[in-house]
Parts: sequence; structure tokens; C-alpha cells
Amino acid sequence: MAVPPLLLSSLPSLLIVLALLSSLLLAGRKGRGGSATWKLPPGPPKLPVIGHLHLLGSSLLHRSLWEHSKKHGPLMHLKLGRVPVVVVSSPEMAKEVLKTHDLECCNRPSLLSFSKISYGLSDVAFIPYGERWRQLRKFCTVELFSTRKINSFRDIRKEEMKRVTKLICSHARASTMVNLSEMLLSLSCNMTCRTAFGSGFDDGGDIQLHDMLREAQAALGGLFLSDYLPLLGWVDRLSGMRSRLERAYLKLDTIYQRRIDYHQNRSRQQGKEDGDVLDALLRMQKDEEGLTEDHIKGVLMNIFIGGTDTSSATVEWAMAELIRQPELMKRAQDEVRGCVGSKGEVEESDLHQLHFLKCVIKETMRLHPPAPLLLPRETMQHFKLNGYDILPKTWMYVNAWAIGRDPNSWGRPHVFDPERFMHDSMEANGQDFKLIPFGEGRRICPGKNLGLLMVELVLANLLYSFDWHLPPGMVKEDISMEEAPGVTVHREYALCLMATKYDATTA
Repeated sequence: MAVPPLLLSSLPSLLIVLALLSSLLLAGRKGRGGSATWKLPPGPPKLPVIGHLHLLGSSLLHRSLWEHSKKHGPLMHLKLGRVPVVVVSSPEMAKEVLKTHDLECCNRPSLLSFSKISYGLSDVAFIPYGERWRQLRKFCTVELFSTRKINSFRDIRKEEMKRVTKLICSHARASTMVNLSEMLLSLSCNMTCRTAFGSGFDDGGDIQLHDMLREAQAALGGLFLSDYLPLLGWVDRLSGMRSRLERAYLKLDTIYQRRIDYHQNRSRQQGKEDGDVLDALLRMQKDEEGLTEDHIKGVLMNIFIGGTDTSSATVEWAMAELIRQPELMKRAQDEVRGCVGSKGEVEESDLHQLHFLKCVIKETMRLHPPAPLLLPRETMQHFKLNGYDILPKTWMYVNAWAIGRDPNSWGRPHVFDPERFMHDSMEANGQDFKLIPFGEGRRICPGKNLGLLMVELVLANLLYSFDWHLPPGMVKEDISMEEAPGVTVHREYALCLMATKYDATTA
């Protein structure tokens, strides 16, 4: 899950007024100030009151910060209203923050949107560092995302992949376009929902779940001025941001509550459990003192918002890159089809043999990390970083998108080239700080192994089962690679392709 972009474009008039006010305050303060006692990282000039908020007008915040960091360096200091921020844009500095100083930086800031959607910071991703975090983290690692638990849901992933393959086949027979963007999101939603609840999102009246998730992500991706300038909290209400967040929260809460009630009633009446994620969470609530229904809902929020969108976005970007380079797509297809033969589908037991496919996924995550800005951390104490003072309560933003394009780490950084990983043991699991799509350290994403598995399985089956082509009249140069703003960075425009069924028996 990424840090929300600051959508300042909706508040230009307010920022102009604040800038003028800042200028007046600056004039009034001249001659009063004392000398600075801290050596802070470099950064662009700031205005009083608003600090650097006026510089962050881009809805693609990771790109805006990258442009500023090219001038001010891989450690850049900003002041967003009252909040001190340090932006990290190189693998060396990311290692210092996420490994060397992991403990000093392992808290989370209490953002209004995060707090609301996570039930008052009752989840794993946003909960403050401490004993409750350790309790939830251990539970997720052992009970939800262990190898044993992931394998127990293998049949669900297989069935959902078959369902989507059948749907694409119907498009292929009719020679109609496949909207891969929508189809991948639906597939990811169903896999996640069946894993969490025991049934798909269209089995229990939740057919619009993926639309609700998008609303929640849009709300998370909005600017709440009260996070940076508390006296301007009224602007959040006036702009409609607070009501938008509340609506998204209530819609998702209705789904969670309905599923919780169903599982609890079934358990009381039948003494039966399905062994899904929600059953495990309800058992945890009984066994662990102090855990509430809000903790259950918070973890469910992590699973849906943090997992559903990220895996579908990664496959979507991978297919977009491959369709633009047919020779790479053919190489990936030849590997998958050569490995699987005439079985008719790629199984999870086949994935360890697909070396080039794994390189395609790593390269996709390098250029298009689903969380371009890792979730912000908040420092708990003062420490030195590269000779600079980092103060308590500083928000640390690690720009994974910028790190993936660092010319000091990557040759031809803007070129999609999976071959660069063929003779490199680097993994997308946070061990090498040049590639950190899931973060690193104590706050690394606990569901990273499941996320990678879903991406590999879906992409491998799409490449095995179908030959893919551009719609009539399109050439590869017509494919837009623009990014859409949001918590997870999808493509700005849906990826629509033509599919032809591959016949493995005649190959």
C-alpha cells in the first residue's frame, strides 16, 4: 500500500491565500530568529505556515518528490505545514532508514484517513509500534500468511484462475476485446474475498466490493489539511473530503460486519468453521485478551486494500510492458509453455521453474512498484543519518519508485529489460534495497509471499493460455503508460487487448 498523493489541485485558492499570509508573517519575523541548532538534510526554500505544501501540487507525488530530490539529494528535508518530513530516494539511504535505523523509524504517523479506515489504527499496517503491533504481526505471520496457510487456499486460486480463463475464452471466440484491467481486479477481489470469507464477493451481495475498494483508496489518496495544519480542519469538511471518507468507511464496514455476523451465527448454530481468514481472526479474538472487533476489521482492511489492488496492478503493468515488446512476450510464453506442456494450465508447483517470468515480474516491480511511496514511518527519537540530524516525530517517506530508476543502481533505468535479472540473485523481498516493493525491516509487508504467488500464477496462466494482440488499428506506440493517481498506482487508461486461445495439444 502506498502513501496517499497530496491532491492539492482542488485547493488552489486556499494555498494562494496561505502563501500571501506566509509572506506577511515572514516579513514580520525578520530580525527575530535565533541560529539553528540542528543540521537538517537539504531541501527547497519553504514558506512560513504552509512550509512546502505549495510545492506538492502534483497528484503523482512520487514523481514530484523525485524531481525535487534530483536537485537536493537522496535525503531531502521538507516541512508540510507543521510536519517535518524527510524523503529518501536512494538504495543506500533506504538501507540506513529501513535496516540500520529501523527501530528508530518504525512508528507510523496518525493520518486522519488512515486512522478512519483502519478503525482507529487497529490494524497491522498503521498501528503504532508496540506490544499490540507485535501481537497482530505475529498472528498474521503465523496464522494468515505462513506457507502452510497459503497452501491451504491453493484450490481457491486454481478455481478462480479457471473461471477467468473461461471468460477470456468467450471473448476470444467472439473476437471481442478483453478489458484486462477490470478482469484482473475482479479476479484479485474474488481470490481475496474467498480466502478471507469463504465465498466470492458476488456470492453474498457484495458484488460492488471492488468499486467500494476504489472509493476507499480514493479517500485515502486525498489531502486532509488537518493532518498538516490542524486549524484548517474546517477546509476538509467544506471540500467534502471528510464526508467522502466517511461514506467509504461505512460501505466497507457494512460488508465486514455482515460477514462477521454470518460467521459468528454459523459457529454458534452449527459449531462449524470453514478455516478461512475470518474464522482465524475470530478465534484470535477469543484467545487473545484485549482484541476487539475493530482489530478484526482493521486486519480485513489491510488484506483487501493492501493486497487486492497491488497484485492486479502488477499483472496489469507487466502485460502492458510485454505487449509493447512482442519478443519479450514470446520468450516468456515459450518458457511457460515449454515447462507446462499440454497440461492445460499452469499450477503453483510449476512456478519455481519459470525463471524468465520471475525476471519479468521483478522488472515490472522495479519500474512500476504498486506502492511507489512506501507507507510513511515516524521517528521515535533523534538520530544521525548521513551526518544530518533526524528529529523525533519526523515522517520518513521512502520513494521506491525513484529508487527503482536510480541511474547509479541501474543501467538504462527507464528501459523495461527483464534480462538484467537473469544473472542476478536479487529478489523482490526487501533484502536488496535497490528493489523494495514490499518495504523492509520490522514494517515489511507480511503478505509479500502471497502477493508474489498470486502475481506469478495469474501472469503465467495468461501467457500460457492465450496469444495476445493489440486491437485492430492500434500499434504499440499507441499504448499509454501514464499512471493514475491513487494509493496503488494503476494505469491511467484500461488495458484492452485481443486474445486468441492457445491449443497446447497441437503445439
